[in-house]
Amino acid sequence: MKIAALIARILLGVVFVVFGLNGFLNFIPATLPSGLAGQFIAVLLQSHYVLFVSAFQLAGGVLLLVNRYVPLGLALLAPVIANILVYHLTLDRSGLPVAIVVAILWGVLFYRHRLHFSGLFVQRTS
Repeated sequence: MKIAALIARILLGVVFVVFGLNGFLNFIPATLPSGLAGQFIAVLLQSHYVLFVSAFQLAGGVLLLVNRYVPLGLALLAPVIANILVYHLTLDRSGLPVAIVVAILWGVLFYRHRLHFSGLFVQRTS
């Protein structure tokens, strides 16, 4: 399990550092998909919302790669991954296999660091 978590941490870190940087530097050329998916991406780009998402991706990916504050990195990436999954489930199914792999990698890391999240699953606080 230790080796799997190490591999998952590095792969997930690299994926989110690369795509987080791409949000700022645009070094991976992409064409907008057609239909609602393209309109959705166009709105994200024109409103500069993508810069905030890219910042969270970059921060989470760097934390995973440097192996510091890994639970914080996982917490930063969780909503990003959830949105990626919902986007690919509802608007553009072409990237769904990659999104599922990313979610599985996150799940492996979450399972490895589950003790750090145990406080979130308390039924009552007082």
